[in-house]
Amino acid sequence: MGSNNTDQHKHSIATFAALKTAIANDEEQLVKELLADEPMQELEKSYLLDLAHLNNNLTIIKLLEDIPEK
Repeated sequence: MGSNNTDQHKHSIATFAALKTAIANDEEQLVKELLADEPMQELEKSYLLDLAHLNNNLTIIKLLEDIPEK
């Protein structure tokens, strides 16, 4: 009981780490696949947007802006 929630949490942490790397490396296709239009916490989204703005990658910024927030 409750292990599914823990698995989801581990998955989201791994996804978040992968997203940070993909954004830093300007890997637009990978960012798109990792986001998969899944809702994300406002704080995570804002952090990733800040990261994308550092690289000034407009495609990745747009992908992130389109993600719904939890």
